[in-house]
Amino acid sequence: MAKIEKVAEVSPLMQAVSAYIASALKRKLPQEVAGRAKNHLVDTFAAILSGSKLLPGRRAIAYVKPLGGIREAGVIGTRHVTSVLNAALANGTCGHADETDDTHPPTRTHPGTSVIPAALAVAEKHALTGQQFMRAMVLGYDMCARTLLALNPRKLVPTGRHAGATGQVFGAMAAAAALMKLNPRQVRHALSYTLQQTAGVTTMFRDTEHIEKAYAMGGMPAHNGVQAALMVASGFTGVEDIYAGDPDFFSIFSPEGDRTALAKGLGQTYEIMRGGIKRWSVGGPIQGPMHVLYELMTAHGIKANDVEQLVVGMPEEQLSVVNDREMPDISLQHLLAVMLIDGTMTFAAAHDFKRTRDPAVLRLRKRITAVVDTSIPNAVRGWRSGIKVTLKDGRTLSHQTLAAKGNSENPLTRAEVEEKALDLMAPVLGTRSSALIATLYDIERIADMRTLRRLYAA
Repeated sequence: MAKIEKVAEVSPLMQAVSAYIASALKRKLPQEVAGRAKNHLVDTFAAILSGSKLLPGRRAIAYVKPLGGIREAGVIGTRHVTSVLNAALANGTCGHADETDDTHPPTRTHPGTSVIPAALAVAEKHALTGQQFMRAMVLGYDMCARTLLALNPRKLVPTGRHAGATGQVFGAMAAAAALMKLNPRQVRHALSYTLQQTAGVTTMFRDTEHIEKAYAMGGMPAHNGVQAALMVASGFTGVEDIYAGDPDFFSIFSPEGDRTALAKGLGQTYEIMRGGIKRWSVGGPIQGPMHVLYELMTAHGIKANDVEQLVVGMPEEQLSVVNDREMPDISLQHLLAVMLIDGTMTFAAAHDFKRTRDPAVLRLRKRITAVVDTSIPNAVRGWRSGIKVTLKDGRTLSHQTLAAKGNSENPLTRAEVEEKALDLMAPVLGTRSSALIATLYDIERIADMRTLRRLYAA
């Protein structure tokens, strides 16, 4: 059994982190940060709405509806109002019902799908303002990312623990704690209860229907993070400092971690600025190849019947996630074939299981080869790829990107975010989609976050 020692005093690291979380609602966001946050907010709402009609989302909604509970927060895409915990669980699961949601490439997390449902549920429960919500949301992205930057997510992979679920529960708790106006000592206790609820293992990747993964990467961190904050708000006390003592957070999860990364630059550098919003509603590592192929098609007028052979090169850690996968929206070869045939990629096309058996897609897929390209380095910031196409007329064309559209070095514009969001929202909300998007981009003017329900209910 591990030796247990009493922590005599709160470490400077814990003091800095807990004070920062407790004071988040008082800090004005830089204009650039607020603008980027709004893009992520719109993108995440779109992912939740589209996910509410997919199998994982439908299962989550069907699960929470019979649970009843106090009417505190809404389930997006429905008219159901339930407890804050049930809403966080359902909306988080819907947000990662497939691969449309945002990412934070340096930590391989999906912050929005846990942080935003957590913050929204608490903001609705307490009738808080849009400005308060957005400040808590940005805080959640910071604590999600910084938790993993301190642990080093690549060190977690061999242990079977999933980095995303680990970071996202701390991000969700931080956002919830700030909105509940917990003081620094309460935040310290909430961090301890968050540690107790840290979960998520990589067996989730064997789930072919994406239901367990949607829960583990969306709903579970949102629910558990909010629960930790709620318990402390109701009077629970706990360990004063999980960042010091024996054992502590780092000795348990990552003895070689860089604990200084938790507080370094807080209030000066914002991790949401390193986040990624997918241009295409498919798995993150496929963003690079699709970016390159689309530019080749646009520049040279390439069509499916022109292609004799296509070779896509990627960093090994990205290719291993998407190479010849069964699900269409995370299958590299399948999606490149569909893009060549359709000339673009829509949400519907990326999720059409029938097209995985389409003879035209299968014939073209045989001409597509994916290889590890060691000349393209792994990047902590985003999606990289190169493609070489041999055409039937004998020409060979090559193109490469080290910053695919949507990552932090090449972010989507507001117009591009809106285009993607409308594609995802319109099948659920119809003409109200544009009104919801406009309201989310004007979030700081909302006096009561509950007023959003009339726009997102379906």
